[in-house]
Amino acid sequence: MRTVLFICTGNTCRSPLAEAIAREVIAGGRVEGVETDLFVASAGVHAEDGIPTSPESIDALERRGIEFHGTSTGLTPEMIKGADLVLGMTGSHVEIARAMAPDASTPIERLDPAGDIDDPFGQSQAVYDRVASRIEAVIPDRLRSLLATT
Repeated sequence: MRTVLFICTGNTCRSPLAEAIAREVIAGGRVEGVETDLFVASAGVHAEDGIPTSPESIDALERRGIEFHGTSTGLTPEMIKGADLVLGMTGSHVEIARAMAPDASTPIERLDPAGDIDDPFGQSQAVYDRVASRIEAVIPDRLRSLLATT
């Protein structure tokens, strides 16, 4: 089973959104050419373990019919090396992950090649909803381009 790891800073907002949305689109077979038995996880480059996913992220997911209740996990070199693909929310997340595991053969890329996905932490629900919409818009094509087996 292949593993996709989404990373952000604290693993309470963006990467849990990406994890939950990716699980939903993969399980629904909405990523053509990508097997549906992928293991999807998330972590934070500066995360403390065990912090609940932000209520605003949970709300943004629930608006999409996705149930998710997770807690934060700090990124480790072992997680990077064990993944088949690591997708960061910003260029700095990608740089930090590459520096943590310089000998990893795992592709470490930005989730959105067009630019960074800004941190909604401490902002309104509308900002979280916009971040979730952007993540939802890029995940299918990004996973297809990096993982498709056909």
